[in-house]
Amino acid sequence: MKYVVIGGVAGGASFACRLRRLDEFCSITIYEKTNFVSYANCGLPYYISSVIDNKQNLVLQTKESLKKRFNIDVYTNCEVVEILKDEHKIKIKNLNTKEEFFDTYDKLIISTGAEAIKLAPIEDNIFELKTVEDTLKIKHYIDTHQVKNAVVIGGGFIGLEILENLNLLNIQTTLIEGKSHCLNNIDAEMAVLLHDELISHNVNLKLNTIVKNITKKDNKIYVKTDDDIFEVDLLIIAVGVKPASKLAYNKLDLSIKNTIKVDNNFKTSDDDIYAVGDVTAIVSQIDDDITYIPLAGNANKEGRELANHLINQEEINIKAIGTSILKIFDLNIASTGLSEEALQAKHIPYQKIYLTPSNHASYYPNSHPLTMKVMFNNKYEILGAQIIGKEGVDKRIDLLAVAIKFHIKGYDLKQLELAYAPPFSSAKDPINMVGYMIENIKNGLVKQFYAEQIEDIKKDNNNSLVDVRTRYEYDMYHIEDSINIPIDELRENTAKLDSNKQICLICLSAIRSYIGCRILSQKGYNCAHLAGGMRIYSLYERAKAK
Repeated sequence: MKYVVIGGVAGGASFACRLRRLDEFCSITIYEKTNFVSYANCGLPYYISSVIDNKQNLVLQTKESLKKRFNIDVYTNCEVVEILKDEHKIKIKNLNTKEEFFDTYDKLIISTGAEAIKLAPIEDNIFELKTVEDTLKIKHYIDTHQVKNAVVIGGGFIGLEILENLNLLNIQTTLIEGKSHCLNNIDAEMAVLLHDELISHNVNLKLNTIVKNITKKDNKIYVKTDDDIFEVDLLIIAVGVKPASKLAYNKLDLSIKNTIKVDNNFKTSDDDIYAVGDVTAIVSQIDDDITYIPLAGNANKEGRELANHLINQEEINIKAIGTSILKIFDLNIASTGLSEEALQAKHIPYQKIYLTPSNHASYYPNSHPLTMKVMFNNKYEILGAQIIGKEGVDKRIDLLAVAIKFHIKGYDLKQLELAYAPPFSSAKDPINMVGYMIENIKNGLVKQFYAEQIEDIKKDNNNSLVDVRTRYEYDMYHIEDSINIPIDELRENTAKLDSNKQICLICLSAIRSYIGCRILSQKGYNCAHLAGGMRIYSLYERAKAK
């Protein structure tokens, strides 16, 4: 059996190596249009600033090592330009010699990945970052020119990572983002924390800003937006990616965003052609909808499982959750599942909780807050979560991803026995706290209202806003029309409350307001508390003002 793979890196190389481990005797050939067949594309931005100081560390396998260890024939700088599926042939162009030649296959695997969306020609001091070659060009340009300032267009993962590494080189950088907040996998109020981090590191952040045109003169780049012109030495375009699916046009059926349409076993509309990785769409774990999530982890899994399927006829049932994490300066930002904005767009019913626990025991030195948001459905299954903080973000988001994958009820998270010592966590880990909070909602022990409902609550005479923080906290900052009764004085001041109204309690982090709800509800009052407290309310108000 002859297998031909178009594209290496995550999906293609993973498939080929797993296939060889399962079948020593088949023929395996990879055609890769760049000079590098297997590399750590997620590490590329860190080479620019020499955080990763040896470019060889970016290369996972070479064509020589793949041949020697796995007996895989690899042709780099060779682009497959046409599929002749009726003849089981492909047409290849050698990008060095411009020679064209053909090869045959029994099974063809397309793993061409995604390609950067372009706003301007990539030349001289205008760059994108998708391949090792891109990284080498950017670093060489910075090393050989006096780059004092730069513009990065796009506030997604790549744009933010490049921006951080330019900052480490003391290059003054402007980030231009067309939407109201960076990172579309997190919600607006959570993104405020990211924006603060960028601004604290002297990033010139321009949100809700559209690039009108890009021009060059005397090696200077001029980026014109709605209301400004930026003159810079370097431009990085990172506005996103699209599937590199042009080979499939008029050859195979396409799906959303021009991805190649595949079944659960990654077979295309042709019985002998398969596709994996960022060139395909995938079924969502959340709602079984077809979704496009270009992540290296998914591509690796798909390549491996496709090899299992082709050799052992194992059925594949990979569903995407969309778990990701980003480090930007001193902040870690992670998400899994769907954001609230995505849930609303899909009209999926949900509830949400916020919590702001410490990453480890608060009495142990150097504890830092985690800002957590968790969405769940009426079966109390987790739909999505976002966590932002300095430490401890990764292990909590991973646990919530497991909960989504295996349909663990949110309230059952209280039962998880997690590793505890003061430097690492608290006796009640933040994940346990998620379980307790969802359990309280399930059992009717507390009702919530959200920051976005405050104005409607204030207008309704059937509600009364009560702030249970200290008088000092209240005087520093409070919601208009609220009254102040500190939590430790609440029991003896219930006479000040109108039992005919819903008592809407407010505190800093929703802990004291929850306690207040338990006091009042047992005394016959109808009450609710502000989810996330004033911490989340202030983020919401700032996001709304963008």
